Amino acid sequence: MLGYIYDIILSPVVTEKTNNQLGNNKYSFNVLDSASKEDIKNSIETIFDVNVEKINIINTEGKVKRFKGTIGKRSSVKKAVVTLKKGQEINFTKLEDK
Repeated sequence: MLGYIYDIILSPVVTEKTNNQLGNNKYSFNVLDSASKEDIKNSIETIFDVNVEKINIINTEGKVKRFKGTIGKRSSVKKAVVTLKKGQEINFTKLEDK
């Protein structure tokens, strides 16, 4: 297993599209680039105390962009879309208590 479980999940992804997926028990997270599906599953199940049914990974390469003639590069991101078993949900406000 890779590192500590709290280091694998960087942040939840909160957008309009991910909020629409909550009805299908799908939650999106930014994760460490070197994390595998097994590492992500163990982290989610341990931190949030839920059962993971499926995990999909999205690797997004950073784009080269120009702004006023200056060349820059966006960061590369690895996202995990986690599907939970029926009847389970993640309550992000519980994390503040831990």
